[in-house]
Amino acid sequence: DVNESKLDLDIDWSNVFKHAHPVSKTNPFWNELSASNPFIHDIAASNRNENNKYLSILKEKPYLFSKVSSNRDSLASSGDEIDIDCLLRNTLARRSGRSKSVSDFLDIVDNQRFNPHKTTPQKTIASDVTWLQFDREAYKMAWLNHRQLTRSCLDLEAMSHSPGWAQTQATDVHVVCKLNHEGGSVQLPDSDINIHVPVGHVLPGEFQAVGLKAILNPPSSFNNELSSTVSPLIELTLSNLNTREAIFLEVKVAAKVKNDPLSQVMSDIVCFFSLNKEGPFKKLENCYTYQDTVQVKLMDLSHVMYAVIAIQANKIQPPATNVWDYVHRMVSVGIYGPKYIHPSFTTVFTVFGHNYIPGKLTVCDIKKRGKSMPPVVFQLWGKHTFLLEKPQDLNISLVSCDPDFEVKMEDQNKNIKEEELKTGETVRQQFLFSMLGCRELHFFVFRVQIKVLKSSQVTQFHVTTPDPAPKLSGIINRPKRLQNRKAIKSAPLLLIPTVKYPKFQDKTLSVSTYGVALKTVLRQNKIDYLLEYFKGDTIALLGEDKVKAIGQTKIKEWYVGVLRRKIGLVHCKNIKVISKEQAMDTADSELTTRNLVEQIALPFKKLTYIYSVVLSTVSESVYDWRALAEVLGYSHMSLDDFNEAHADKESERVAHVVKRMKEDCHANKKKRLFLYELIVALLKIDCQGLVARLTQDTIILTSAVKLGKYWREVAEKLARLTKQQIEAYEVPHQGKNGVVALEMMWKPAYDFLYTWGAHYGDSYRDVLQDLQSALDKMKNPVTKHWRELTGTLILVNCMEVLRASAFSKTEEE
Repeated sequence: DVNESKLDLDIDWSNVFKHAHPVSKTNPFWNELSASNPFIHDIAASNRNENNKYLSILKEKPYLFSKVSSNRDSLASSGDEIDIDCLLRNTLARRSGRSKSVSDFLDIVDNQRFNPHKTTPQKTIASDVTWLQFDREAYKMAWLNHRQLTRSCLDLEAMSHSPGWAQTQATDVHVVCKLNHEGGSVQLPDSDINIHVPVGHVLPGEFQAVGLKAILNPPSSFNNELSSTVSPLIELTLSNLNTREAIFLEVKVAAKVKNDPLSQVMSDIVCFFSLNKEGPFKKLENCYTYQDTVQVKLMDLSHVMYAVIAIQANKIQPPATNVWDYVHRMVSVGIYGPKYIHPSFTTVFTVFGHNYIPGKLTVCDIKKRGKSMPPVVFQLWGKHTFLLEKPQDLNISLVSCDPDFEVKMEDQNKNIKEEELKTGETVRQQFLFSMLGCRELHFFVFRVQIKVLKSSQVTQFHVTTPDPAPKLSGIINRPKRLQNRKAIKSAPLLLIPTVKYPKFQDKTLSVSTYGVALKTVLRQNKIDYLLEYFKGDTIALLGEDKVKAIGQTKIKEWYVGVLRRKIGLVHCKNIKVISKEQAMDTADSELTTRNLVEQIALPFKKLTYIYSVVLSTVSESVYDWRALAEVLGYSHMSLDDFNEAHADKESERVAHVVKRMKEDCHANKKKRLFLYELIVALLKIDCQGLVARLTQDTIILTSAVKLGKYWREVAEKLARLTKQQIEAYEVPHQGKNGVVALEMMWKPAYDFLYTWGAHYGDSYRDVLQDLQSALDKMKNPVTKHWRELTGTLILVNCMEVLRASAFSKTEEE
């Protein structure tokens, strides 16, 4: 599974599959066998001559499986999950529409949405798997080991008419990376699990292929009164044991030991190690812990190794009752569901005993009409972490925020027992959603609430479902038609014309966490978006999320804070975090919601944008022109102000309002800035999803313009593009002399950043943070002088506190 597991098989496939076996010619489906199935090609080939149109993709494209896409959120359901554009280009002439599955077509749609450019350079990582050339069975088993026959998460009725080959799915994520004498780091995708290989680990000229995989359920023997696992079971594979240096495993775990002396003495974070999955495990001595990060030196190396991190207590001293009482323990939950929603679908609420939340989850106990279904691969829809002081019974409830959908009555409340949490294994609860009435199917939002039954603790978060499956008519006939990029949803998330936008309330922000400054920070050279403060100042913290950004000289972690009516970043190490009850004088850190909106939108005064793109995005995503007109100061407008062309469609009316505002800003350039005023207005009608999309689009465009020729350095950092791949981006923009003019260099930069950003799907915060980190790490960081990206990180981190304070639910009702 190239796209998901990064498993790279860089092999001359023509040799691997050259053996043909005589077969019976009675099978009527012989000539329709999928050309993408590597295990039946040699059988099928014996039934055809070499000039036949049904040639194996593997023969024509021997390195097809070695292409690694950086698409993190490619929610592919087809069995092949390779570069679908490449597959289409090379096989469309040969394969009829009938021989493609529903799954193939839906992946084509997704790929066209996320990859608007015709060619996307691919990154190839070579792995030391040449032995597979000589052992076809070994390759077959390697391929099948991390795949499983599962139902695709498409519309099951549509799937019943498609070939079954598309129903194999990747069932776990693992990464294989080949390193040389220089060493390097390997990270399991979407996790805090890393392997660091030092320089000189292998001899010059030799290579080490490092494999990483996380097994969700750790060994049960480590979960009892005295011990509790805080990481998944990590499987580490090495190809070369002729080594000179040890390697390091680094894991961010789901707990840290409390600061009180008893906890520090009685408990410890330890790593257990084994050469077998079932054990026996031994405790490693070379283990270093800093807060919730554990680094372990691995010296006794083998081809396959297993490690798991656990909190262990020497003994339980009352009032403690088990090892949980000595630690601050984070519980991670994930909401999983099908790739596309249907009129009736199941979501799975999953509690993990660690902080690794995979992007896909195989569920084996789904029931439909009382019958057990084959395993289903579900996609991650949303995740949340919260502090749980000790294992307790939990009550889980899911409530639809959309009147068109409901949770099945008997599924509305589920309980998770204390004993289940103690086992450290993943605990799942299923919730069945169904649509009411015969409205058109659309995405919606539902609320997840977690109550700790023995205390008053309640945690809740919201999850947005994916879209319904796109209609297949037209796609089958016109597979190359360009699809629009998938939109980030905009609150209030109802695709009906009768949307009622909430009323913005100008009132003091409700803040629950504060920080006391431990030192005075005053800067001779003022830096935008960074706070200045005196020792002892009480700073209001807008959320607990941290921002990574460059300071005066190096990259640090920051909180978003408010002091003396100014919003900015404060270095995490310079403050002591306290609760609202502990804060003495908060007068200096008060702020109104109006002031918050106006400040967090400030970066848009300096960002580059394409007016036509902004206009079309806003007109498609805002469903009430009156609500927008009112916050923009055009409350006097009426339907009489629209001509006949704008009278019918709501989107045309919204566009008319935006154009009117653009003209007014243009007439008063010195005092009014179009994009800034538009973003402020959208925040005031709670269109946070739309603001997020505009933020990502404008940041990517502005970053491309700022970078110019230095985009190559960033491309290498973000996606490890080779020189040839970078040239592939530049070729379409070359002039007659064969080079890209300096003033045109923003175009390949934009093409790359846009494609890279689209791979994140709706994870706009990750796009902004990863881009910030990459720009900060440049030899001469553009972020030293250009701080607007930092400003937009402040914006997206303030959205939750804005929504909580400015839009009262009681007011709406």
